[in-house]
Amino acid sequence: MAKHITDRAARGLRRVADKASDSGPQVAGPSPNPATNAIIHDVILRSAGRLTRMTVEKTLLRGRYGSSAAKQMVENRSTLHALAAYGVTKLATRSVPGALLVGGGLLAKTIFDRSIQRRSAKRRGDAMLEMQADEDAPI
Repeated sequence: MAKHITDRAARGLRRVADKASDSGPQVAGPSPNPATNAIIHDVILRSAGRLTRMTVEKTLLRGRYGSSAAKQMVENRSTLHALAAYGVTKLATRSVPGALLVGGGLLAKTIFDRSIQRRSAKRRGDAMLEMQADEDAPI
């Protein structure tokens, strides 16, 4: 059994790549060194993921807060916030129990938010996002 959820996907992609390649399993890319190609792929995938995530976040916030405020909210996120999101994502993608733990935590947070008064929850969320949008906030 695969240790990580991504191992299964990697095996499937490897099979497809092996079928497409006449010379056997290789790491495709511009360099003859497979380690260099793996680094290039990693940088490209992480960059594309980050750009996609930031675009989606800005789009979701733009409807309520406007374009410039949404941009500031997303781009002024603290390092602690970014590290926490990275850690939770890493935990959720490494194993099924991790995914269940993170999913359960998100469900609990949603239930908690719904249990307090709707206006109070909106005020708390707005205050947090406005603090992030503040240009003087530490990055």
